[in-house]
Amino acid sequence: MKKFLLSMICVSSLVACAAPNQSGPSPAHGMSSAFIGLANLVLSPLQIAAGVLEGVAAVPYYMSSGVHEINKGLIAAQAQITLDDTYEAAYGTRLSSVQESGDTGEVFRRMKHASTHFQTVLKQYGVPKAENYILTSIDTAKRDGYILLAVVYRPMDNIQVIDKYDHRSVRNFESADRLFYEPYKVTMNGRRLDTVIDWAAYPTDVIATQKGQATLITMAANSVVNGKRAEDYWGIEGRWVSGEYRAIAQQQVNSVGKNLHL
Repeated sequence: MKKFLLSMICVSSLVACAAPNQSGPSPAHGMSSAFIGLANLVLSPLQIAAGVLEGVAAVPYYMSSGVHEINKGLIAAQAQITLDDTYEAAYGTRLSSVQESGDTGEVFRRMKHASTHFQTVLKQYGVPKAENYILTSIDTAKRDGYILLAVVYRPMDNIQVIDKYDHRSVRNFESADRLFYEPYKVTMNGRRLDTVIDWAAYPTDVIATQKGQATLITMAANSVVNGKRAEDYWGIEGRWVSGEYRAIAQQQVNSVGKNLHL
């Protein structure tokens, strides 16, 4: 199995880096294949448990496991927050009544709604100032099927910042605004604003299902209660916006796969 996985990673890397032709798949499609190839390999309980240390970056690796198997792995890892906790707090449903697909008919479409579920889970666990934690996304590569996610602590619900894309316009956002749910390093006046807890680069379809979303919320919540910090995020974001999203996603595939002993 290890030899097969390593072969998949090597082949996927070559596909992702190959120059596209007019009738063949795009580089973005090649990278998606890398994620799909890994995600279709069901992890052992020990590998699921090891994913807790990887935080939100581990979510794609769980997607071919059922929610009950994922939950068992989280319990084995002594995770502070399990999928059972997330389903009960966010969706009002015990996991024991949910099918392996994880679908109960609730899927968020925006980070605002994702953050509401996330905060509910943190409050249920007893995290102080849970309302200040949000899930954010950078969507500049969304058309090509990729999203840059970050778990952020933000101590205010109204912000004034410099536009991160034109670097000069002053923007005012409150929690009802879509662009409020992007990370911002400093305020317009240069004061430190967001603390990034964790981040991940995904194909967008990883969190298109309720199972993917619930797993994201669960891993994000564990990153918070475990005191995780992601000081490297701001450099990653700059590269992502400048168009290096495929390279960033590939680096994360390689790093997480190695740490899960694939």
